[in-house]
Amino acid sequence: MLVLASASPRRRELLTQAGFSFTVRPAHIPEDPFPDEDPIAYVTRLALEKAQAVYGQLGDASAQVLGADTTVIVDSHILGKPEDAADAARMLRMLSGRAHRVATGVALVTAFSSEATAEVTEVFFQPLTDAEIAGYVATGEPMDKAGAYAIQGQAARWIPRIEGCYFNVVGLPIARVAGLLNAEQGKAPEHQ
Repeated sequence: MLVLASASPRRRELLTQAGFSFTVRPAHIPEDPFPDEDPIAYVTRLALEKAQAVYGQLGDASAQVLGADTTVIVDSHILGKPEDAADAARMLRMLSGRAHRVATGVALVTAFSSEATAEVTEVFFQPLTDAEIAGYVATGEPMDKAGAYAIQGQAARWIPRIEGCYFNVVGLPIARVAGLLNAEQGKAPEHQ
Protein backbone atom coordinates (compact mmCIF):
# COMPACT_ATOMS: atom_id res chain seq x y z
CA MET A 1 0.00 0.00 0.00
CA LEU A 2 1.51 3.31 -1.13
CA VAL A 3 0.64 6.32 1.03
CA LEU A 4 1.36 9.91 -0.01
CA ALA A 5 2.29 11.99 3.04
CA SER A 6 1.24 15.26 1.42
CA ALA A 7 -1.85 17.43 1.07
CA SER A 8 -0.60 18.81 -2.26
CA PRO A 9 -3.18 18.42 -5.03
CA ARG A 10 -0.36 18.71 -7.58
CA ARG A 11 1.46 15.71 -6.11
CA ARG A 12 -1.78 13.69 -6.12
CA GLU A 13 -2.38 14.60 -9.77
CA LEU A 14 1.17 13.66 -10.80
CA LEU A 15 1.09 10.28 -9.05
CA THR A 16 -2.32 9.53 -10.56
CA GLN A 17 -1.15 10.62 -14.03
CA ALA A 18 1.84 8.26 -13.72
CA GLY A 19 -0.45 5.32 -12.94
CA PHE A 20 0.29 4.82 -9.24
CA SER A 21 -2.40 3.58 -6.84
CA PHE A 22 -2.15 5.29 -3.47
CA THR A 23 -3.96 6.83 -0.54
CA VAL A 24 -3.33 10.28 0.92
CA ARG A 25 -2.45 11.00 4.53
CA PRO A 26 -0.93 14.48 4.97
CA ALA A 27 1.89 14.92 7.45
CA HIS A 28 1.78 17.76 9.92
CA ILE A 29 5.31 18.69 10.93
CA PRO A 30 7.16 21.99 11.45
CA GLU A 31 8.66 23.13 8.13
CA ASP A 32 11.11 25.77 9.27
CA PRO A 33 14.71 25.46 8.04
CA PHE A 34 17.44 25.07 10.60
CA PRO A 35 19.86 28.01 10.89
CA ASP A 36 22.32 27.89 7.96
CA GLU A 37 20.73 24.67 6.64
CA ASP A 38 21.64 23.88 3.04
CA PRO A 39 18.50 24.07 0.83
CA ILE A 40 18.98 20.55 -0.54
CA ALA A 41 19.49 19.14 2.95
CA TYR A 42 16.39 21.07 4.05
CA VAL A 43 13.99 19.57 1.47
CA THR A 44 15.45 16.10 1.90
CA ARG A 45 15.09 16.30 5.69
CA LEU A 46 11.48 17.51 5.47
CA ALA A 47 10.53 14.80 2.97
CA LEU A 48 11.96 12.14 5.28
CA GLU A 49 10.36 13.62 8.41
CA LYS A 50 6.95 13.73 6.68
CA ALA A 51 7.22 10.11 5.53
CA GLN A 52 8.43 8.93 8.94
CA ALA A 53 5.66 10.79 10.77
CA VAL A 54 2.92 9.22 8.65
CA TYR A 55 4.51 5.76 8.68
CA GLY A 56 4.60 5.93 12.47
CA GLN A 57 0.86 6.71 12.61
CA LEU A 58 -0.22 3.89 10.30
CA GLY A 59 0.76 0.77 12.23
CA ASP A 60 0.85 -1.17 8.95
CA ALA A 61 4.09 -3.00 8.18
CA SER A 62 3.13 -3.32 4.51
CA ALA A 63 2.83 0.45 4.02
CA GLN A 64 5.18 2.39 1.77
CA VAL A 65 5.02 6.06 2.70
CA LEU A 66 6.17 8.70 0.24
CA GLY A 67 7.10 12.11 1.59
CA ALA A 68 8.05 15.15 -0.48
CA ASP A 69 8.94 18.78 -0.04
CA THR A 70 9.67 21.39 -2.70
CA THR A 71 11.41 24.72 -2.40
CA VAL A 72 12.68 27.42 -4.72
CA ILE A 73 16.29 28.52 -4.29
CA VAL A 74 17.60 31.91 -5.39
CA ASP A 75 21.34 32.14 -4.72
CA SER A 76 21.34 30.52 -1.27
CA HIS A 77 17.91 31.83 -0.21
CA ILE A 78 15.07 29.36 0.36
CA LEU A 79 11.75 30.63 -0.98
CA GLY A 80 8.87 28.70 0.51
CA LYS A 81 5.20 29.57 0.17
CA PRO A 82 4.45 33.30 0.42
CA GLU A 83 2.94 34.61 3.63
CA ASP A 84 0.79 37.19 1.86
CA ALA A 85 0.44 39.12 -1.41
CA ALA A 86 3.34 41.45 -0.62
CA ASP A 87 5.60 38.47 0.08
CA ALA A 88 4.53 36.83 -3.19
CA ALA A 89 5.38 40.01 -5.10
CA ARG A 90 8.78 40.17 -3.35
CA MET A 91 9.56 36.60 -4.40
CA LEU A 92 8.51 37.20 -8.00
CA ARG A 93 10.77 40.29 -8.17
CA MET A 94 13.65 38.08 -6.96
CA LEU A 95 12.92 35.55 -9.76
CA SER A 96 12.44 38.12 -12.51
CA GLY A 97 14.97 38.03 -15.34
CA ARG A 98 17.16 35.29 -13.94
CA ALA A 99 17.61 31.60 -13.30
CA HIS A 100 16.83 29.85 -10.05
CA ARG A 101 16.74 26.26 -8.84
CA VAL A 102 13.77 24.20 -7.72
CA ALA A 103 14.61 21.36 -5.35
CA THR A 104 12.26 18.59 -4.30
CA GLY A 105 13.21 16.17 -1.60
CA VAL A 106 11.53 12.77 -1.85
CA ALA A 107 11.62 10.03 0.75
CA LEU A 108 10.24 6.52 0.96
CA VAL A 109 9.77 4.88 4.35
CA THR A 110 8.88 1.19 4.66
CA ALA A 111 9.32 -1.57 7.21
CA PHE A 112 12.63 -2.39 5.52
CA SER A 113 14.26 1.00 4.92
CA SER A 114 14.13 4.76 4.83
CA GLU A 115 15.51 6.36 1.69
CA ALA A 116 15.68 10.06 0.87
CA THR A 117 17.02 11.92 -2.14
CA ALA A 118 16.52 15.19 -3.99
CA GLU A 119 15.94 16.35 -7.54
CA VAL A 120 17.08 19.80 -8.71
CA THR A 121 15.86 21.64 -11.80
CA GLU A 122 17.07 25.00 -13.08
CA VAL A 123 14.29 27.37 -14.17
CA PHE A 124 14.77 30.49 -16.28
CA PHE A 125 12.40 33.44 -15.83
CA GLN A 126 11.93 36.31 -18.26
CA PRO A 127 12.00 39.83 -16.81
CA LEU A 128 8.65 40.74 -15.22
CA THR A 129 7.12 44.20 -15.01
CA ASP A 130 5.55 45.46 -11.80
CA ALA A 131 2.16 45.31 -13.55
CA GLU A 132 2.69 41.65 -14.53
CA ILE A 133 3.67 40.78 -10.97
CA ALA A 134 0.68 42.63 -9.49
CA GLY A 135 -1.72 41.03 -11.97
CA TYR A 136 -0.39 37.55 -11.28
CA VAL A 137 -0.50 37.98 -7.51
CA ALA A 138 -4.11 39.22 -7.83
CA THR A 139 -5.09 35.87 -9.39
CA GLY A 140 -4.27 34.13 -6.10
CA GLU A 141 -2.32 31.41 -7.93
CA PRO A 142 1.02 32.21 -6.22
CA MET A 143 -0.30 31.95 -2.69
CA ASP A 144 0.19 28.24 -1.96
CA LYS A 145 3.22 27.65 -4.18
CA ALA A 146 6.89 27.56 -3.24
CA GLY A 147 8.54 30.58 -4.85
CA ALA A 148 5.10 32.14 -5.50
CA TYR A 149 4.50 30.63 -8.94
CA ALA A 150 3.08 27.61 -10.72
CA ILE A 151 4.96 26.50 -13.83
CA GLN A 152 1.86 24.55 -14.88
CA GLY A 153 -0.30 27.67 -14.46
CA GLN A 154 -0.22 31.25 -15.65
CA ALA A 155 3.48 31.68 -14.86
CA ALA A 156 4.28 29.32 -17.76
CA ARG A 157 4.25 32.35 -20.09
CA TRP A 158 7.37 33.75 -18.38
CA ILE A 159 9.46 30.55 -18.36
CA PRO A 160 11.23 30.11 -21.71
CA ARG A 161 13.16 27.03 -20.61
CA ILE A 162 14.19 24.72 -17.82
CA GLU A 163 17.11 22.35 -17.36
CA GLY A 164 16.03 19.16 -15.63
CA CYS A 165 12.78 17.50 -14.68
CA TYR A 166 9.60 19.48 -15.40
CA PHE A 167 7.56 17.40 -12.94
CA ASN A 168 10.04 18.34 -10.22
CA VAL A 169 9.10 21.99 -10.68
CA VAL A 170 5.41 21.08 -10.43
CA GLY A 171 6.18 19.35 -7.13
CA LEU A 172 7.13 15.69 -7.58
CA PRO A 173 9.92 14.21 -9.74
CA ILE A 174 7.99 11.18 -10.97
CA ALA A 175 10.97 9.30 -12.44
CA ARG A 176 12.89 9.69 -9.16
CA VAL A 177 9.86 8.43 -7.21
CA ALA A 178 9.51 5.43 -9.53
CA GLY A 179 13.21 4.69 -8.98
CA LEU A 180 12.75 4.70 -5.20
CA LEU A 181 9.73 2.40 -5.44
CA ASN A 182 11.50 0.02 -7.81
CA ALA A 183 14.58 -0.12 -5.57
CA GLU A 184 12.34 -0.86 -2.57
CA GLN A 185 10.80 -3.85 -4.32
CA GLY A 186 14.25 -5.42 -4.42
CA LYS A 187 14.65 -5.04 -0.64
CA ALA A 188 11.37 -6.62 0.45
CA PRO A 189 11.65 -10.25 1.48
CA GLU A 190 10.03 -12.79 -0.84
CA HIS A 191 6.55 -13.89 0.22
CA GLN A 192 6.47 -17.52 1.31
